[in-house]
Amino acid sequence: MTRRHQVIIVGGGPVGVALAVELGLRGIDCALVERYREPQRIPKGQNLAPRTLEHFQRWGIVDALRAERLMPPGIPVSGIVAYGDLTSPYWYAPPQREIVRPYYFQDVERLPQYLMEKVLRAKMAQLACVEARFGWSAESIVQDADGVRATIAERDGKARAVLEADYLVGCDGGHSTVRDQAGIARGGADFDQLMVLAVFRSRALHEKLERFPLRSTYNALHPDLKGYWQFFGRIDVGEGWFFHAPVPADTTKDNYDFHGLVQRAAGFPFPCEFDHVGFWDMRVAVAERYRIGRVFIAGDAAHSHPPYGGFGLNSGLEDAVNLGWKLAARLSGWGNDALLASYGAERRPIFVETGRDFIAGRIASDREFLERFRPDRDRAAFEAAWNARAAGMGERLMTYEPHYEGSPVVHGPPGAVSSAHGAHSYAARAGHHLAPRPLSAGRDLFAELGAGFALLAFDADPAPFLDAARGLGVPLTAVRDGFDGGREAFAARLVLVRPDQYVAWTGDRAPADAAAVLMKAVGRA
Repeated sequence: MTRRHQVIIVGGGPVGVALAVELGLRGIDCALVERYREPQRIPKGQNLAPRTLEHFQRWGIVDALRAERLMPPGIPVSGIVAYGDLTSPYWYAPPQREIVRPYYFQDVERLPQYLMEKVLRAKMAQLACVEARFGWSAESIVQDADGVRATIAERDGKARAVLEADYLVGCDGGHSTVRDQAGIARGGADFDQLMVLAVFRSRALHEKLERFPLRSTYNALHPDLKGYWQFFGRIDVGEGWFFHAPVPADTTKDNYDFHGLVQRAAGFPFPCEFDHVGFWDMRVAVAERYRIGRVFIAGDAAHSHPPYGGFGLNSGLEDAVNLGWKLAARLSGWGNDALLASYGAERRPIFVETGRDFIAGRIASDREFLERFRPDRDRAAFEAAWNARAAGMGERLMTYEPHYEGSPVVHGPPGAVSSAHGAHSYAARAGHHLAPRPLSAGRDLFAELGAGFALLAFDADPAPFLDAARGLGVPLTAVRDGFDGGREAFAARLVLVRPDQYVAWTGDRAPADAAAVLMKAVGRA
């Protein structure tokens, strides 16, 4: 029997389930197909950015997410960076995403990905319009002018089924079946370096690292490793750890001394018990396009890179939110096909620059530093460069501000491009994330934005936009008053905010044709 849905999601990791939640909360009938019945208990994807927590807030599960954390509250998600190994006299504790906290509605969080998936799956189970098929895999995907057909198979059985939908989204990882069958090519940088991910338990390591302030990660920059990281991450405080490091290309689980490796990186002996050893390739890859016809890709299916800086999981969840509201708009009749096309136009440039400048670029800059400066060659020069490096870490993070100024559905400045590079600001700028400002009586601006478009109106008449929205069938909420101070920081009297909390348009008075502004924002211009 063939079952018809509006959207099929292939891949039920965090990105796929997040997309199902986003669509399900918007009333879109969707099916999710995931080969694993339970999340894989490997502690990857732990560092959740403030922007990611905004999604959980809007989905109504931010408190449930924070309740699952293993790390005690108050421990910074940032880490220690040491030269050589973790006994080095040269180390610093750089700031991380907590320094951009004032520009978002939520704080950072840290917990293993499988616990985040647990919370997402629980929310998805509450949504009647989402059919989840765990333990199933997609075998083939065919699309035509009327829709998409996916043939799926039970992973541990003989059952087969056919699903039909208006659209299909591949969230099925770096080895995406959907991407391959759709014929979407990938490019990027291959570093030709095998990396190990080891998960182990050691209370002795925790005790040895008490020389440092308590942090979540500990990164040892060794001059012989070409800028590749050896870093330890806490799963909890006291015993659980994961560890990434480069290893020889022929390394297997059985032919390498992993205990010796973690001890060399630490710089001292300590006992440990391994729970998992796996491998990954040092590679930055990005799909040449994020859509073909009715088929889209998101998350690692669209872009993959080393787990440096917490960019991967957070970027994938942003893909899900960006695509989710646009699919819902198209299927609900108030968005156009051009709005769907804007998904790739907005998201792909962000990741190209993230992978090139903030990940591969970081590896290259680490390599250059380690080759140029060594304390055994010129201690004074090394110490000056090391201190300058430590002082500059915060500036780098402040310039990571993904925006859509060049989007075809945003009223950005002339000649603008969408980019991962930007500057955090309270000013409302077309294409940029809306920063928070306080409301009176403890009210939450984020909650008052609603699920559709929102218009912040400060001593300006919202009627032209409200009338235009009614005529176009576009959901629009007006937020007119109640600001408890600081509204001048928005630098505009009217701010049109998209369903993903990015600004579509700003002005000091309503334009002559408010309908035209809204039509561009939903791809109907």
